[in-house]
Amino acid sequence: MKEKEKNTTSRRDFLKAGALAAAGSFFIFPRHVLGKGFIAPSDKLNIAGVGVAGKGFSDVNNAYNNGANNIVALCDVDWNHAKDQFAKHPKAKKYKDFRQMLEKERRNIDAITVSTADHTHALVALAAMQLGKHVYVQKPLTHNIYEARLLTEAARKYKVVTQMGNQGASNPDQQQMIKWFNDGVIGDVHSVHVWTNRPVWPQGIPVPQSTGPAPEYLDWDLWIGPATKVGYTPAYHPFKWRGWWNFGTGALGDMGCHLIDPPFRVLGLGYPTEVEASIGSVFLKDWNAEYLPEGAPPSSHVQLKFPATAKNKTPITMTWSDGGIRAFRPDVIPADAQLSEPDGANGVYMIGTKGVMNCGTYGVNPKVFLNTGQVLTTSPSASSPSVPEWGHNLAWQEACKAGYNSAKHKALTSSFDYAGPLTETVLMGNLAIRSYTLRNPTADGKGFTYPGRKKLLWDGKNTRITNFDEANQFVKREYQNGWKLA
Repeated sequence: MKEKEKNTTSRRDFLKAGALAAAGSFFIFPRHVLGKGFIAPSDKLNIAGVGVAGKGFSDVNNAYNNGANNIVALCDVDWNHAKDQFAKHPKAKKYKDFRQMLEKERRNIDAITVSTADHTHALVALAAMQLGKHVYVQKPLTHNIYEARLLTEAARKYKVVTQMGNQGASNPDQQQMIKWFNDGVIGDVHSVHVWTNRPVWPQGIPVPQSTGPAPEYLDWDLWIGPATKVGYTPAYHPFKWRGWWNFGTGALGDMGCHLIDPPFRVLGLGYPTEVEASIGSVFLKDWNAEYLPEGAPPSSHVQLKFPATAKNKTPITMTWSDGGIRAFRPDVIPADAQLSEPDGANGVYMIGTKGVMNCGTYGVNPKVFLNTGQVLTTSPSASSPSVPEWGHNLAWQEACKAGYNSAKHKALTSSFDYAGPLTETVLMGNLAIRSYTLRNPTADGKGFTYPGRKKLLWDGKNTRITNFDEANQFVKREYQNGWKLA
């Protein structure tokens, strides 16, 4: 090899070295040498997107960052749904199968965005991390608790930069809430109430029937992936899969990582110790509720309990409500006072000994209602009506360039070290909801008993329900159709 070649460092080699060794300086030409506005090739990431329509459209384009990075490959099982993304990045290689993309483009990819349906998040993310690729994965991080724990551990093992796409985690308003709590403004918190107007898609309905073959532009088998195989119907793809346990995680999966994030972060919560649920019933006949175990219910009510923490000296009870069931306002909040989210569709109350902290989706516009009658709010400049997803994604991009051991990676607000335990907590609610629908026939064959309608005790370290073994079937899933997670 020529001496000149020995001393040449490619952009990809540099970025890989940064991820593994957290190099302290960038091998980048100064911008004033290259010309104003020019971005050196060594300062760009080569990014691939998997699931690039719907939510994936914004994830990929936030990562592209107006040309600050390269979009080198795009993967989607539905090329009709992804056509606008393909048109936006015509030079990117197109794939339907992420495994083929990783095999063929592995030397040309630095980082990957994953915005598929919930049931394939873990498959794509783990495969990418095993190749040393940084990953940005949409919320919820995974379809089940086992996968969340696995991805958290894999990020540490492979030393890659990770971020979950719950953009409210990067909302500066959350820092104000942390400061209020750390300053003792609301005292020790004993109760948290979280609610959402989701589902806003059909849920609590009978299983859809197949409408015939999938259109030729959609690879239905790839979309099904590790889930139980079902026939094609537009009642699942591209959006309504959320309400079916085979693919989605219901209202909790859709909004839990946004709404449970503020109390989880502010109060320094870890694994819950117990969970209990009840759900809304669907009656199509008098006195005869529909039994719909395949799908999430029309509404649910979940209670999680957490031990006292280093930050909060009191055990905490967290109550989640969905399906339009909203938490009642605490007495300390005046009847006509406007909440953080004006229409009250989604929100959080953290109830302490000195007052109540309230915030809306993504932790925006936080307010404190003190027992003294005083109300604290953020300044208009600090409170954002909507949190820009771009900034959350940008922080991940910069951390990818800086490396796994860098301060920028450690400063990420939803790396898997945080997002994994948060997602596990969110999915604990689904474990209780699914256990609630378990039933056994009575001895006379005329009715059923529901053994899962009980308080479930959780061993977070070992990811097990300790007092009702049947519930543990929902901690992980059995992969189908030849797929495996390893």
